[in-house]
Amino acid sequence: MTRVYFDYNASSPIAPEVAEAMQPFLSDYYGNPSTSHWAGKPAKEAYERARLQVAALLGCAHDEVIFTSGGSESDNHALKGVFFALRAQGNHIITTQIEHPAILNPCKFLERLGAKVTYAGVDRYGRVSPAEIEQAITDQTILISVMHANNEVGTIQPISEISKIARKHNILVHTDAAQSVGKIPTRVDDLGVDLLSVAGHKLYAPKGIGALYIRRGTPIEPFVHGAGHEGGRRAGTENIILAVGLGQACELTAASLSHLKIRELRDYFWGELSSHFGRNIVLNGHPEERLPNTLNVSFIGNIGQDILAKIPGLAASTGSACHAGTVELSPVLKAMKVDEQVGKGTIRFSLGRYTTKEEIDLALQWLKEAHNNLIYEG
Repeated sequence: MTRVYFDYNASSPIAPEVAEAMQPFLSDYYGNPSTSHWAGKPAKEAYERARLQVAALLGCAHDEVIFTSGGSESDNHALKGVFFALRAQGNHIITTQIEHPAILNPCKFLERLGAKVTYAGVDRYGRVSPAEIEQAITDQTILISVMHANNEVGTIQPISEISKIARKHNILVHTDAAQSVGKIPTRVDDLGVDLLSVAGHKLYAPKGIGALYIRRGTPIEPFVHGAGHEGGRRAGTENIILAVGLGQACELTAASLSHLKIRELRDYFWGELSSHFGRNIVLNGHPEERLPNTLNVSFIGNIGQDILAKIPGLAASTGSACHAGTVELSPVLKAMKVDEQVGKGTIRFSLGRYTTKEEIDLALQWLKEAHNNLIYEG
């Protein structure tokens, strides 16, 4: 069966260069990096080199980067760490309705511990208003957490504007950049953030590795208590092999211009879809302020899952879930106030470094055939 992978926002393959960089740490370099003998020193050097590679991509100092098990841990550490460190100062957190569950669920957990959380809405493009964020600020606000780019529709948020507002009120800012790192610029000083989350498997590194940027001087409680690893902020023997993979992926990303090719392919894909389906297809998300690889569309009058069920070779995601014959829109589409009859036909196509025009043409053929079959069956 011919297969096409258009689900890079869910996870990316490990880049060959990343796999090659990791290989020696499966057998040759097995020492504990906290030791000072011959077996530990190479491991320590590789680990710190990886930290430098991540820091170079983010434009920060190496000691402002800690390695984590992934984006979810980074988000949890940012939210819980700041809350526990500053709850004597205030208990209010501002976030948005369209955040990843790795933000929304920790916020709900913190509410059980006394936190007050404001969930700001978004416009029809999935974009939050900085003015609404500012209106939500109180004298108890200690943290604003807004994702850099939405995983479903790709809309890029005005993080630098939000950060400027936060600075005026002496409030910390965190951004979940799991979807944006490697796709658009994510230099922390340009964004103005104090904390930023990275997920390795979104940028051609392995699953199970991520990073959290913590600006110097930011008060934060350790996520794992134990020995003094990661500057005392995350205890546990370092995962050398996965850190090396993330570092190599960050270096590759910094030197890559593949996002320009990906944007061209995405726009070609949308042009062909809109030309063929006309008024029966709509674009979800911001038409311009959007990740270069993300195309979220709704096939009006259809159910996204039904379309993909007709195309077993195409890996993509839907914006709705079917339960007992009913279709429920994702929280993101609901927050954008997408009409249910439109939203139930949503499919997210997310392209990547290895996507080709031939794959897009094949997917177009499959989608046209699947749509025609559904009309015939209906």
